[in-house]
Amino acid sequence: MSAAPAYSEDKGGSAGPGEPEYGHDPASGGIFSSDYKRHDDLKEMLDTNKDSLKLEAMKRIVAMIARGKNASDLFPAVVKNVACKNIEVKKLVYVYLVRYAEEQQDLALLSISTFQRGLKDPNQLIRASALRVLSSIRVPIIVPIMMLAIKEAASDMSPYVRKTAAHAIPKLYSLDSDQKDQLIEVIEKLLADKTTLVAGSVVMAFEEVCPERIDLIHKNYRKLCNLLIDVEEWGQVVIISMLTRYARTQFLSPTQNESLLEENPEKAFYGSEEDEAKGAGSEDAPASTLPARKPYVMDPDHRLLLRNTKPLLQSRSAAVVMAVAQLYFHLAPKAEVGVIAKALVRLEVQYVVLQNVATMSIKRRGMFEPYLKSFYIRSTDPTQIKILKLEVLTNLANETNIPTVLREFQTYIRSMDKDFVAATIQAIGRCATNIGRVRDTCLNGLVQLLSNRDELVVAESVVVIKKLLQMQPAQHGEIIKHLAKLTDNIQVPMARASILWLIGEYCEHVPRIAPDVLRKMAKSFTAEEDIVKLQIINLAAKLYLTNSKQTKLLTQYVLSLAKYDQNYDIRDRARFTRQLIVPSEQGGALSRHAKKLFLAPKPAPVLESSFKDRDHFQLGSLSHLLNAKATGYQELPDWPEEAPDPSVRNVEVPEWTKCSSREKRKEKEKPFYSDSEGESGPTESADSGEDKGRGWPSALCPRVLLCDRGEQSEEEGEKRKTKKRKKVPEGQGEGSSSDEGSDSSSSSSESEMTSESEDEHMEPSSRRAKAVRALGQRGCAHGPGPSLPSPYLPIAGWLQVGTRLGTRLGQLLSPVSSAGRQELLHRVAGEGLAVDYAFSRQPFSGDPHMVSVHIYFSNNSDTPIKGLHMGTPKLPAGISIQEFPEIESLAPGEAATAIMGINFCDSTQAANFQLCTQNRQFYVSIQPPVGELMAPVFMSENEFKKEQGKLMGMNEITEKLTLPDTCRSDHIVVQKVTATANLGRVPCGTSNEYRFAGRTLTSGSLVLLTLDARPAGAAQLTVNSEKMVIGTMLVKDVTQALTQ
Repeated sequence: MSAAPAYSEDKGGSAGPGEPEYGHDPASGGIFSSDYKRHDDLKEMLDTNKDSLKLEAMKRIVAMIARGKNASDLFPAVVKNVACKNIEVKKLVYVYLVRYAEEQQDLALLSISTFQRGLKDPNQLIRASALRVLSSIRVPIIVPIMMLAIKEAASDMSPYVRKTAAHAIPKLYSLDSDQKDQLIEVIEKLLADKTTLVAGSVVMAFEEVCPERIDLIHKNYRKLCNLLIDVEEWGQVVIISMLTRYARTQFLSPTQNESLLEENPEKAFYGSEEDEAKGAGSEDAPASTLPARKPYVMDPDHRLLLRNTKPLLQSRSAAVVMAVAQLYFHLAPKAEVGVIAKALVRLEVQYVVLQNVATMSIKRRGMFEPYLKSFYIRSTDPTQIKILKLEVLTNLANETNIPTVLREFQTYIRSMDKDFVAATIQAIGRCATNIGRVRDTCLNGLVQLLSNRDELVVAESVVVIKKLLQMQPAQHGEIIKHLAKLTDNIQVPMARASILWLIGEYCEHVPRIAPDVLRKMAKSFTAEEDIVKLQIINLAAKLYLTNSKQTKLLTQYVLSLAKYDQNYDIRDRARFTRQLIVPSEQGGALSRHAKKLFLAPKPAPVLESSFKDRDHFQLGSLSHLLNAKATGYQELPDWPEEAPDPSVRNVEVPEWTKCSSREKRKEKEKPFYSDSEGESGPTESADSGEDKGRGWPSALCPRVLLCDRGEQSEEEGEKRKTKKRKKVPEGQGEGSSSDEGSDSSSSSSESEMTSESEDEHMEPSSRRAKAVRALGQRGCAHGPGPSLPSPYLPIAGWLQVGTRLGTRLGQLLSPVSSAGRQELLHRVAGEGLAVDYAFSRQPFSGDPHMVSVHIYFSNNSDTPIKGLHMGTPKLPAGISIQEFPEIESLAPGEAATAIMGINFCDSTQAANFQLCTQNRQFYVSIQPPVGELMAPVFMSENEFKKEQGKLMGMNEITEKLTLPDTCRSDHIVVQKVTATANLGRVPCGTSNEYRFAGRTLTSGSLVLLTLDARPAGAAQLTVNSEKMVIGTMLVKDVTQALTQ
């Protein structure tokens, strides 16, 4: 029956309001709908090629989820659209996947490569959504992939993506706590972020993963305090809670020397109120030691925290106001805490606030006394709010305002809410206990309540009177007699038990009434509740010891009844009492002391607030609300005896930030600076000053500078000479080498050595700035260079200059492909036109993401071929081609060469296109070997190991192989590997081990290859890459090349 409305809603029926909904199929409406037809129309819409239908389907699916309906059976149909090019569809698909990825883990794993591609999407929302889905798949095998994604997202240009990375950190930590060290590195990096969007999320991750690492907060403390006002409300609560605990460990208590502050007029600002100072007996106890202490001076950072949080008391969020209130209560001097009272009173979210006010009002009563009327109870308040307000009113009651409070309580007793009335009577008892002069007044009022028609009111009054009478029993014999008469009317077990206890305890004050009460109770013993039966036994025992003549037989009768009671507690109590009070032949040792045991003087009960001991929990926390330590609760640290070193919070300002505004304007006017800033500026700001992991190797800098010098025009060279002569002495640094201006090999080697020696003495940041400046200068002649998203610059990045030096270096570093020249068009099929192609492994000048392909044309016919060009290609998604220039005419017997670029999008799919002449069209295709989709990378052995450690698990492919004897020398192994794949060799300190590194041209993903060629046994080939398909194919190709 329940399937019918769900099906009709999903079908989008057009029934009017109040009318029954049916599906479009007449047989599918109402009772006869079957589950296998559910969502069929949505699945069809998701399978179409029209984005508008897909978008409509996804809107309906997300609406279903919002209404709480189960849409998990649509997972396969939805996940197929994660690669959709429409941004709006993609967003909704990721919203769906975040909801169901954890439930449908197997299906989500099949699309993990798509999620990884989503991490590279130009749209920040898609990148963030992909990371959110990836972190929602709770499978340990993808932990390395999640870790890599979080590290990349932490360096993203978009603060929204970095915020999502911070949210993913606790998810990964809960999945695999062994990743804690790496996650702490990411948290440390994100804590240095200067954007308000990230601050709250990273502090939450810090609290979840490593709250004990307080050292990570030192350098960011002042920044967090200053950013606090602009952070979103959720982040403000998290940051304030963390800073409260931080301040308790780093600053001295502002209340430790208040007696000294009161004597010193200069420090009177930090003094406390007179009534609080008098009441703080525990703090005044060590008064003799206070003069020896230094006068308290508040730390400036402590004052900074209090000053920057105070405006948040005006926040519209009750959670933020409560967070600031608990911070002031735990950290501020007593004289300054009062500012939070008005803010707390105005809050409408009452239950949690009143819980905290009840705790505060016990120690800081004077703070809330001016707002006493704000805690008066309204008839519309829920019962739990009424009881909390009663608690606060009782805590605030003193000798001045007690008449007002008691009149208010007198009104509450007439309420129809029985629980509230009972709580009011208990509050009257507490007021009588705490304020001695109104004790008699309260007791008389409670005695008057004994004539109330409501039995529950009478019962609660009896319980409270019993506690009050214990304080002065001799003066209230008449009240005890009055209570004894109520035993015939009161039926509430607790009240009857209280009356019996009072009569038994003070039986000497009512010697005539007590035996008669026992007689009545003996008659109804079997019908009483267990708690009343126990008190009847006690009354019988006490009367037997004080008035045995009148009560001996009654006592024996009661004990006999109790001996056979159904409750074993009552049976045991009866046996114990009989042996204790009735003397036997043997005469037990305890029988002599029975009177002392039963009639010993008992201390009067102390009526205390249930919130008295809750202040050891941090206010505003779940543990304080429950009065029990909740999971994940962080204890509020005690104040330190001596102040820790405040210099740990000092942050050194980098030298480059101290330049004058005039120098900044000059730099902005330079065209090559603007280019470099356009490329590296956002990345640096996104990293928030953290350059770790994005620096270039020092060996790269001189080569970049060499390439740059080779392409500078003479005018630029002359201008730069005059500037550098002023700044750099002759024979030193960059100036001496650039003054030569010679293209000879000797001058090149000299300048390279000079630059290298200069870089050795340079700071890493200076080296990076130098390299960036060089790349910016290159942009003057050839346009802006490619952006460098990776920590290691591919060789293609600095060979892309078109100079003789770049060409020579490219020939030296990029060995010829093992594929060689391959046939593209046979001369017979091409009617005399023969076309071959080869992968040159040279950087393509038009686009660094493209593979450079050399096309060789030869005319084997008798007639010239004219208008040789490319037709419009029909390519798979993601693949693009940069056409070669048109060849106007190719004479018979002539040959020509052209260069074209193809972006294979990191796949081995064939690029299909047309070669056209004036008369004919020829369909051809180029399919690349996987080794041609990458460019070599320079890195050290340590960098290789570090990157390899990040690419473990599913990103690692291992294969064992047997090397032939002809493939045992270093030269042969390196030649075969580099001929198969365009990788650069990495130095290795271990013999018989070879390491190679490269990056895929399109996405820049690292590809690390390790060959362990053991002298005995099988060799082991390992490829680490986040592109798992490329890694698998590369292992296959390299294994085939080495074993041939």
